[in-house]
Amino acid sequence: MGFRVLVADSLAAEAVSLLEKHPAIEVWDKVGISAEELSECIHDVDALLVRSRTTVDAALIGQSSRLSLIGRAGIGIDNIDLQAATQAGVIVMNTPEGNATTTAEHTMALLLAMTRRVPQAVASMRAQKWEKKKFMGRELRGKKLGVIGLGNIGRLVSERAQGFKMQILGYDPFFDKDKAAQIGIDLVSLDELLADADIITVHTPLNSETKNLIDTSALAKTKKGVMFINCARGGIMNEEALLEGLNSGHIDALGLDVLVEEPPPENHPLVQHDRVICTPHLGASTVEAQYQVAIDLAQQVIDFATDKPARNALNLPRVSAKEHQVLLPYLFLAERLGAMAIQIAEHKVHEIRVTLYGDFKAEVVRSLSTSALVGVMGKLFEHKVNHVNVMHLAHQRGVQWFETCAVDSPLIYSKSISVEIDSGQGMHKVVGACFAGDEGRIVSINDIPLEATPEGHLLLIENTDQPGVIGHLGSVLGDAGVNISRMQLGLDKGGGAISIVNVDQEPPAQTITRLTDHGIQRVLHIQID
Repeated sequence: MGFRVLVADSLAAEAVSLLEKHPAIEVWDKVGISAEELSECIHDVDALLVRSRTTVDAALIGQSSRLSLIGRAGIGIDNIDLQAATQAGVIVMNTPEGNATTTAEHTMALLLAMTRRVPQAVASMRAQKWEKKKFMGRELRGKKLGVIGLGNIGRLVSERAQGFKMQILGYDPFFDKDKAAQIGIDLVSLDELLADADIITVHTPLNSETKNLIDTSALAKTKKGVMFINCARGGIMNEEALLEGLNSGHIDALGLDVLVEEPPPENHPLVQHDRVICTPHLGASTVEAQYQVAIDLAQQVIDFATDKPARNALNLPRVSAKEHQVLLPYLFLAERLGAMAIQIAEHKVHEIRVTLYGDFKAEVVRSLSTSALVGVMGKLFEHKVNHVNVMHLAHQRGVQWFETCAVDSPLIYSKSISVEIDSGQGMHKVVGACFAGDEGRIVSINDIPLEATPEGHLLLIENTDQPGVIGHLGSVLGDAGVNISRMQLGLDKGGGAISIVNVDQEPPAQTITRLTDHGIQRVLHIQID
């Protein structure tokens, strides 16, 4: 069965063709599909590709156990329930770079049109008027442009505005001050930006933190005659506050490409206001941008369908494709260590601790510890568990999860991963490392050193160190027709011993019962998928 992709909204023909030509992908081209029709077939697809027309809500997501990817051609995901997708283990990806340039250019178009009253002057001319004095404009040179949000679009706007000799004030709590200075942006607090900027433009997503970011209290901090531009999302600026500011004369002009309700109701007061330039959400509407976001999304889907890193995934730990390739052996190892640790703890868990030893880069820590958590939680739930929904599942079950890093390893390996589980009845710890050829190995169980391969069916044997144990083990498994492919032994200082025995199949229950003799206290079957 191929990776089935349903295209619900219009994408560039070249992008659909790119998907159709790939041998691993089956395309259902259902552009314009109704909500009812989509509900009927969603359980038969692996990926759903949309633009802004199709609503992907919790009810739709909940109807499919097969859906693994929702792709949005564009940057905004207002029409996708990200939380519901995350809880269902469905990756949501967008294409943030494909329309960045065109949105930045539209911001500049509104900036110029607003400061020079271009649309009003054009309308006056068409009315056979010559009102030269009425449309006196303002220069951009020397003005302070406040840019809220320094993502791709915000930085591009800043770069273009500098070409007009504007001073750039930036606000972004996640942006580095030195990096901002290097690209000509003075990074300031939001209050400083509001107080000092002549013109303010927003380039943030719409979420609980940014909704009504520009409201009556924010406007009170701005200078009289301030101008605003919004090419991001309706709702970041409170429309009632904007209208009040315009009518009082505190706001000189607005350039709006987005509104809370789109299309707006008849006679919307901002749309009709003579000092507002309003366009119908044209920020990403260029031929080039529509083509690029579709091509970007198609390539991202192909990568995902062929087991390459998920690019621009909004609900996954962020790691670059290059870093992911280097990290891959450790990601596999971390997940297998987690799966082994929870089985040693006999599927009981109150707390999980993941420790990374060695010079792991800070940006990969979350990916590795999440992989270990996937290994643990995957053995506790029957339904899909992956990097997307695993933290939600852990929280749902009341499991505490901690991740730490240590430069120096207590073992001889330059890099190793430790997964420790508190079952409520004791601690259970598994440590692994990657050997030459990127082969992941177990190197310690409960602080007893040994080397074992974490794959397939394994038997964990706990016994006293005495003669006859291995002979008994081989005899009982041989009688049951269970082949031993590998056996690794470890001793602790107190006279105890453990063994990891790789076998070709799961031994019958009665065979495991027979093994508990000749000094063997515990036999545990472990399966690593």
